[in-house]
Amino acid sequence: MSELLVDFITSLDGHASGEGWPGFWGLEGPEYLAWLGEQPEATYLMGANTYRQMSGFAAGEVPNGQDEFRPEEEASLDELTQASKVVFSSSLKEPLTWANSTLVRDDAVEAVRAMKSSGSGLLSTIGSLSLCRSLLRAGLVDRFRVVMFPVITGATGEERIYDGYPDVALDMTEHRTFDGRIQLVEYKPRVLEHPPLGAPA
Repeated sequence: MSELLVDFITSLDGHASGEGWPGFWGLEGPEYLAWLGEQPEATYLMGANTYRQMSGFAAGEVPNGQDEFRPEEEASLDELTQASKVVFSSSLKEPLTWANSTLVRDDAVEAVRAMKSSGSGLLSTIGSLSLCRSLLRAGLVDRFRVVMFPVITGATGEERIYDGYPDVALDMTEHRTFDGRIQLVEYKPRVLEHPPLGAPA
């Protein structure tokens, strides 16, 4: 059975991106980049908006506010291009132009449920806030990982991650600091029907 990881890179205040900010908020360091390079092979899951943005970057479209990609960003895009990707969308048309991408028009929750039961590797989300929220609500997420960068993007932050989420209990399974400034936390999530009625045992 496959394992499903929801994986976010965020500002401290929970934004997935910020207008005018480079990838990784320009704060990635050698420890963090080395850790990224050690991650196991995964099949990446995403929605249409993330696909359009990331495939555009892979095709050479530089984000607003940048003249060119930095080497770290180019390396990440190259790795994503080589990886298997599943895109859930009713609006995109085949064939998808980004290499190694498969379009799925079926209900994402049911499709991922089937992928988990029939597969054996790692499934990992990339971006795709509404997809992640749906998979979490359905109880399909095995690991919930957040890497927080030391910035607050109150004025320029975009894509607030946790809006619309249910209440979720998080049991920590890993934590780590990279380069003395980047904080990783990983949890096993459990969706709550209501807040806890008593103090933790």
